Formats: sequence, structure tokens, C-alpha cells
Amino acid sequence: MTAQSKVALAFSGGLDTTVCVPLLEEEYDHDEVIGVTVDVGQPAEEFDEAEETAEALDLDHYVIDAKAEFAEQCLDSVTANATYQGYPLGTALARPVIAEAILDVAKEQGCDAIAHGCTGKGNDQLRFEAVWRESDLEVIAPVRELGLTREWEMEYAAKKDLPVEGGNEGDWSIDTNLWSRSVEGADLEDPGYVPPEDIYEWTDAPGENAPEDGAFETIEITFEDGDPVAVDGEELPAVQLIEYLNDLAGSYGVGRTDMMEDRMLGLKVRENYEHPAATTLLNAHEALEGLVLTKEERDFKKQVDQQWAEKAYEGLLSAPLVDALDGFVEATQKKVTGTVTVKFEGGQARPVARESDYAVYSESAASFNTESVDGIAQSDATGVAKYHGFQSRLANSVAKDAEAKKEELLADGNGEE
Repeated sequence: MTAQSKVALAFSGGLDTTVCVPLLEEEYDHDEVIGVTVDVGQPAEEFDEAEETAEALDLDHYVIDAKAEFAEQCLDSVTANATYQGYPLGTALARPVIAEAILDVAKEQGCDAIAHGCTGKGNDQLRFEAVWRESDLEVIAPVRELGLTREWEMEYAAKKDLPVEGGNEGDWSIDTNLWSRSVEGADLEDPGYVPPEDIYEWTDAPGENAPEDGAFETIEITFEDGDPVAVDGEELPAVQLIEYLNDLAGSYGVGRTDMMEDRMLGLKVRENYEHPAATTLLNAHEALEGLVLTKEERDFKKQVDQQWAEKAYEGLLSAPLVDALDGFVEATQKKVTGTVTVKFEGGQARPVARESDYAVYSESAASFNTESVDGIAQSDATGVAKYHGFQSRLANSVAKDAEAKKEELLADGNGEE
């Protein structure tokens, strides 16, 4: 360790990262700690808290705006239809973006080490460190390495007179970014506990804003090469498009998930998520793919999408495998250009129409009112129908004959059970 060592800390201003500041000095002998907060769409009050806490700690504090980079990552996840165990990835996509931004600051400021306040039970420690361990900086995790509990941290903070609050008034642990909002902890850790309505901020109760005339709102989303670029004909940059759909779809109760999630370390946890824009865009994108991709492409892409989502959940989108997966995704997305009409109804964002110049579809061929398909008469399908299922019928017949032969041998006393 150098005579004047410096460490960059992923800093939120919450309890965990606040207690990490003196611990990095006392337990790890670092001379200087700098705090780095990365903006991926958190509420403004979180930055106010971080700034105020940093000032009270006399901590050099850097705030990095990474919303645009994160938004592009989110739209990349749409092209891969990325969900993990049924919910759109949010925190998992944000952590590597945050980690990269903190690493850049650490290098610029000549730091010897880089630190986070994650526990040893969650996923985020792995996502941060997957990025940081590609550098030459020492990686430090005080909460994990010292085995800290929240109770110990509160007592330590009181003893040191650190500027901390109970954290969300002691109710829930909340993580918010542009793409999703997660709520966990306290009573929500009980799978049998029914969450109160007040855990939700982005979504109104489904049906609460239902129009009296029953005419639910519809919007048209335009895609180019798999990316959503416009809503109702108005082109919007990625950040604004996501924010707009969060507000609109959230007002109809779209995008709530209450689930049991399997973490990377093997723990099963109860999680609650809100993701209105993500749900809307993923539903629309998949509907357009259904129109323009062949059956073989769709079937194979499901496997690619699942692998992409798994690596994203692990925070490993920089893995060589993902480069290969991206190659396939990019090739398919050249045809995912067109529009999808989405209807908000009953807490759902339901695609109700789709159009594309690349549609692998012929209305006349599919219609019951036409006699033939490109010169192929309906009667030409008779031979196909006769062959269809032939091998299965043969297998069933052979098995039946073999069983009958076996029973006959047993009846004649020439076989043994």
C-alpha cells in the first residue's frame, strides 16, 4: 500500500455506504476515501441525500450521469426479450453500468482501491466485482468482509455520530432506476405476507383508472431494427421514451411482479418489482418479432434470449458468449421494423395490432375464403396429412404387437416374469 492511499467507494448516502467511509479508514488503513454516485434514473431525493451525507462526512463526492448509457442497455435487453424468471431485468442491467462509471472515476483520481457496501448474500457484490476485477485496483467489500449486520451498523453509526437515517423510515429496501423499481425486506420477506398498496409508486392499482365508457387507451410504438424509436409517431430519445411509458403504462397498473426469485448464491428471496415501460416495450417487441421472424428463427431465438438474460442477471454482458449471442440477435433485428399497437387494459399492456414491411405473412394465403396458396391446392395437403404422425402411429402399433406377443408367450408357458 502506498504512503497516501486512496479508495473510491460506490456511495449512496444510505446506512451501508455511510458506515463504510470510516471503516475504510480505520479497518483498511486508507488515507482518503472518495464517494461516487452514478445516476441511472434514481429519484432526485436520493442524490440530495447522498450530497448532504457526503458533505457531513467531509467526503469528496462525484456524481456521474449515466442515464443515456443505461437507457441504451435497457433497449438492448428489449431486442433480446430479456426477462429473468418472468420479470424484466432492471437492477441487474444497472449495476455494470454503475460499476464502469465508478471505475473510470477511480482511475482518473489515482485510486489504489475500489469499494462497495454490498452484503455477502446478494447479487450486486458479484455484478460490481465482475467489472472491477478486470482492473488492477484492490477490491474491498467492508460489509461482507467484516460480517456486518444492519443492527451493528446502526449502533456503530450512533457511536460515531454518522449522518444516517433508518433508511426508508425502516419499512422497505428500495432500489430505483430508469427501467425498474424493486421493493423488498421487512414483512415482504414473508412469502405469505400480502403487500399493502402503498409499496407501489410507479403503478396505480390495475383498473383504478379504467374509463367509464370502457374505451381503454391504445398507443402505437414504432420499432427500427428492433429498437423502439417513437410513440404515436413522435420520435423520442431512449431516456425520454422510457420515462414517458413508465408514466403512461404505470397509470393503468401495468408492470407489477410479485415473485420468488432464485439468486446466484442459491438463496430464494421474495421480490416485488414495478416496470411499466419495460413490460410495454417487451410485449410490443415480441409481438413484432412474431410477425417478421420465421418459426425456426423464433424457436432458436428463445434459447438465445434465455442465455442473454441469464448473463445479464449475472452482470456478465461483457462475456465472450454474449458477443456471440449479440451477433445472432443483431442479425434477426434487421427485420424487426414496423409498428405495434398496444392496449392498456386491466393492468396489462396487450398488443392488439402489428404492421411491418418484413411480415412473413400473407393474408390471402391464410384466409379461409381462398382456395389455394401460391398455386398449391387444398387437396395437395392430403398426402402431407397422411404422412403426418406416421412414425408415431408405427411406434404405437409395433409396441402393441410386441406386448401382445409377450402375453401370448406367457400364456403358453414359454416365458417368465
